[in-house]
Amino acid sequence: MGEEIKKVAVIGAGTMGHGIAQVFAMKGYQVNLLDINEEILKKAKQSIAWSLEKFVEKRRIRKEDADAALSRINTTTAYEEAVSDIDLAIEAVPEDIELKKKIFAKVDEIAPPHAIIATNTSTLSITEMGNATNRPDKAVGMHWFNPPQLMQLIEVVKGDKTSDETANKIIELSKKLGKTPILCKKDVRGFIVNRVLGCVFNEAFWTYYRGEATKEGIDASVKYTGGFPMGWFELCDFVGIDISYEVGKVLYEAYGERFKPCPEVIEPLVKEGKFGQKTGQGFYDWSKGRPRIPFELSDEYDVDRSWAVAINESAWLIYEEVAEPESIDTGMKLGTGWPSGPCEYADRKGIDWALNKLKELYDKYKMEIYNPCPLLKDYVEKGWTGRKAGRGFYQY
Repeated sequence: MGEEIKKVAVIGAGTMGHGIAQVFAMKGYQVNLLDINEEILKKAKQSIAWSLEKFVEKRRIRKEDADAALSRINTTTAYEEAVSDIDLAIEAVPEDIELKKKIFAKVDEIAPPHAIIATNTSTLSITEMGNATNRPDKAVGMHWFNPPQLMQLIEVVKGDKTSDETANKIIELSKKLGKTPILCKKDVRGFIVNRVLGCVFNEAFWTYYRGEATKEGIDASVKYTGGFPMGWFELCDFVGIDISYEVGKVLYEAYGERFKPCPEVIEPLVKEGKFGQKTGQGFYDWSKGRPRIPFELSDEYDVDRSWAVAINESAWLIYEEVAEPESIDTGMKLGTGWPSGPCEYADRKGIDWALNKLKELYDKYKMEIYNPCPLLKDYVEKGWTGRKAGRGFYQY
C-alpha cells in the first residue's frame, strides 16, 4: 500500500477541523493544525482541551491519555511547517470551491509527493479540487459528520481521477480511527447522505407549503410514529437553515426537477437571518432550549411519504452506480440516526409497496420527486420485491 499514514495536517481549525484533529491525536497520530491566525488556533486548542476533558469525565479515556493527545497537536499559521513532511492533509475550511482549490494547490506545492490531499466538503466537487494539483489521483473526499469526535460515519468520495489505492487507504485509515467508512464511487453532488436527506427535507417542505400538515405535525409524526431521532424541521434547524438552503441549491443544480426546492418555506428565514439553533430562531424558537414537539400531533403526517422518497433516491444512487445498498443504509443510520436504512425498509415492506406509494404520489402531485426510479420498476418486474421474495435490494 505504499507509504503508511503517520503524520497528518488539518487545514482549518473551525468546528469540524479541530474535531478531526482531536480524533487523530486521540488515536496516536501527530497532527499539524493550520489556520490563518493565532487567535483561531488558540480557540481551537481550548475547544479540544474542553472536549478531551469531557471524555475523561465520562471515563471514556484516562487523564494521561487526554494530555498525551493534546501534546500531539501542533498549531501553526505557516504552510511550510504544516505540510512539508506529512502523509495526509485534510482540508476543513468553509464551502467555497475557489478557496478549497487554492488550498489544494498550495498543499500540492509543498507536501511530499506521496501525500494524499483530502477534503471534508459535504457537497463540492472532489474532481475540481484534484485538478488544481499535480496529483489528482491522490485527491479524495473524506466527509466527516458533526461532531467528528462522536459521529461514527465517514463518507469516502472518489473524484474522477482518484486512484483505488488512495480511496482504499482512506477507508483503512477511517477504520483505524474507529470510524465506519462508506464509499461514494462517483463524484456526485450531495454524495450519499445529503442526497437522501435533501429529498426527505423537500418532501416535508412541500407538504407543509401545500397546507397538508403543520411543521409540528410533520415533526411529531416523524419522531413519535416514525421513530426518527428528530423531526425534519427540527433537524433542519439543528443543521442550520443556511446550510440546508445552500445544499438544496447545489442539489437542484445537479439533478434538476427531482430536487425542486420549495422557496416559500426556507428562503424567507434565510433572508431574515433565522438560521435555526445557532441563531436562536429558525422554524422553531430555540432561545429557551430545544423545542417541544407535541406528541398529540403524531399522526398528522404520513411518514411513509418520507420513506418513499428516501427509497426512490436510494434507488437512483444504485442505478447510477454511485453507491451500494449497504453503504446507503449504513450512511443513513450512522450519519443521521435513522431507525433503519431506506433499502432495508423497502425490502421489509416490499419494493412493490414503495413503487405503488410513489406512483400514487406522482399521480396526485405530478412532481419529479415522486417519479419512480427505473430501478424500482425493473426490480418489481423481475419479482425482486424484497424479503418476502428472497431478493430485493439485498439477497436473502
